[in-house]
Amino acid sequence: MNAIAFTGVSKSYGTVRAVEALDVTIDAGSTVALLGPNGAGKSTSIGMLLGLVRPTAGEVRVFGETPDTAVKRGQVGAMLQDGALVPGLTVREVVSFVRSMYPEPMPLERILELANLTDIAGRRVDRLSGGQTQRVRFAIAIAGAPRLLVLDEPTAAMDVESRRSFWASMRDYVNGGRTILFATHYLEEADENADRVIVIARGRVVADGTPRQIKAMVGTGTVQFTIGDQPTAGLDALPGVHTVDIRGPIAQLRTTDPDATVQALYATGLRVTGLEVKGADLEDAFVSLTRDR
Repeated sequence: MNAIAFTGVSKSYGTVRAVEALDVTIDAGSTVALLGPNGAGKSTSIGMLLGLVRPTAGEVRVFGETPDTAVKRGQVGAMLQDGALVPGLTVREVVSFVRSMYPEPMPLERILELANLTDIAGRRVDRLSGGQTQRVRFAIAIAGAPRLLVLDEPTAAMDVESRRSFWASMRDYVNGGRTILFATHYLEEADENADRVIVIARGRVVADGTPRQIKAMVGTGTVQFTIGDQPTAGLDALPGVHTVDIRGPIAQLRTTDPDATVQALYATGLRVTGLEVKGADLEDAFVSLTRDR
């Protein structure tokens, strides 16, 4: 069954077309990353999915229902970038209040555990750090045990350790067969945690597939090695090389054919040590796919 279906969806703000003929379906039980540059239409698409924004054309369905109906039934939870917490209340009080509004909420202690809030449950929400506030927003999003969880930049303001803890909790939550759609600027999060990546630019889908498939679209890689104080002239003429970056003793070559580049590199007679050959990462793919759009 489809958890999400956008069919011919467009959204205009006056003369500005934020989303253009969007056709996307997402299966239940999957974890999907929504990527795109600023102004690509990510937030507008999420707004329409949550029933906060009305499409100009087309249809949005969540588990076969309108977004409004799905939200009212507690099937959708959202963690958005904005939204202030009620000052003066403790973390436990805020989460308890929110879960009381759902017909079949998740147990309170389980929510606090998943959001890594148990140790600060008695702290007032207006005395939390940015990362802790994000964790409270996550707790609020899962309070109703929704089948679909929508996250907009969920780990903003979190440090590295907090982000790791967050995604560990998310994987635990998904294990129950739930669906996750998240937008992020941390591309490594999409690479590590998404089953599927959808890239949009100027309101249109420009790429859709697994992280591996998206990276394969770029057809580029990196050859990195220690060159020391040897001459670097001619590296840009090696087969496949389109970018040469020298940082101290380290040379990094961006190439469309890493095998040919390495073979030709050794033929130059340079002393090559510490050789590393890598395929394209998701950032390379993202830049390539959205640059001309």
